[in-house]
Amino acid sequence: MDGLLRWDVESTCFACGFAIAVCDGALPAERRDQMLSEHGLARLQVSSPPAKSVAIMRVLRAELGLDLMNAKAVLRRVLDGDCSGTLPEMERLARRLRESGIAAAATRPQGSSRELPQQPVEFPRRDAPSRRSGT
Repeated sequence: MDGLLRWDVESTCFACGFAIAVCDGALPAERRDQMLSEHGLARLQVSSPPAKSVAIMRVLRAELGLDLMNAKAVLRRVLDGDCSGTLPEMERLARRLRESGIAAAATRPQGSSRELPQQPVEFPRRDAPSRRSGT
């Protein structure tokens, strides 16, 4: 919604019928950890040539709120195929990259995706729209 990831949780007590629904813009760390535990990591795959590195970094900085140094580190992970997170997070990045003319996809690794050695990319916990510009 509006280019941001959203979450919601609904629960109903089968004994008394009490129901609750909770939603928000910022995914709590415990819900993200639960998603990673239950569904495993997804990877961001980029098939654009390294010449598009500046465009990739521009998207990473805008979407993840990274400074230049951290954007370069995440860029290396992206180009090496080691950028991972929840499937919705990776799909959001892939969409932003495709909007910038970069061939990208969010994928689940073959086999057990829960045992990948790298740490997932940390997404900022924010409700405000990303800092993307029209240029």
